[in-house]
Amino acid sequence: MKTKKEKAAFVTETLEALYPQTPIPLDHKDPYTLLIAVLLSAQCTDARVNTVTPALFALADTPYKMIQVRTEKIQQIIRPCGLSPKKAKAISELSHILVNQYSGQVPASYEALEALPGVGHKTASVVMSQGFGFAAFPVDTHIHRLLTRWGLTNGKNVEQTERDAKKLFAEHTWNKLHLQIIFYGREYSPARSPKKEKDFITMKIGTAKAIRELI
Repeated sequence: MKTKKEKAAFVTETLEALYPQTPIPLDHKDPYTLLIAVLLSAQCTDARVNTVTPALFALADTPYKMIQVRTEKIQQIIRPCGLSPKKAKAISELSHILVNQYSGQVPASYEALEALPGVGHKTASVVMSQGFGFAAFPVDTHIHRLLTRWGLTNGKNVEQTERDAKKLFAEHTWNKLHLQIIFYGREYSPARSPKKEKDFITMKIGTAKAIRELI
């Protein structure tokens, strides 16, 4: 395969065969609980977030309930996720904004979401995609790593990688594909100790440097 388009087609076909179903990794029931879960997932595994959110959402699963909870209490509950002072402050502040400016609803807008405390473009993209069904291609460090390893981007950062991915892959695949890439990375191509016999996509289409790292 010589062109990026050919590689992208191979990735899409392979991942669809491997992961025809793509359950959302973070447990949630609506856009608000998804927003909070994604915020908590920064520098934390989805599995750990899912062990923390039941207690938090049992206490407060709407912005109206969350603003009644002291920030110190939120911090205590979410401590296992790391960065708890910063995340607790963001959860409290964004919940106040949702109540005061959006009648307690999460806005379905990149601009509005990214204006919320603790919410960057990647978090907003996840909420737009998984919470509201808009076509989005959230790129985290894992997707950036894999698309670079596969020679599908020369981006120096996740922003450039997102732009490259959106050019290569059909829009109707974005919401599912970004999850499929995450699942593949976890199962076959982890950041640490990737193995030749497992990471067959890299061995098939990867850059020369990426293939050398596997051998």
